[in-house]
Amino acid sequence: MVKRFRLTRRFPVAMTEDGYRRLKRFARESALDEGEALSFLFEHFDSVIDEDKFSHRLRLFNAELEARKK
Repeated sequence: MVKRFRLTRRFPVAMTEDGYRRLKRFARESALDEGEALSFLFEHFDSVIDEDKFSHRLRLFNAELEARKK
């Protein structure tokens, strides 16, 4: 069954400039807007990530997070 695409939530987010530029590039390459691109990524999260690399990158990001907030 086809899921109806409807934006049901809007929420403020804080993103790094690098993250936002990458989101915009992904959206443009996929012919989606930024919200649709995020929906796609999170709906298919488990199938679009490499779990080993993800865990490593998340640890690095968390280690630098406080410095990024300043």
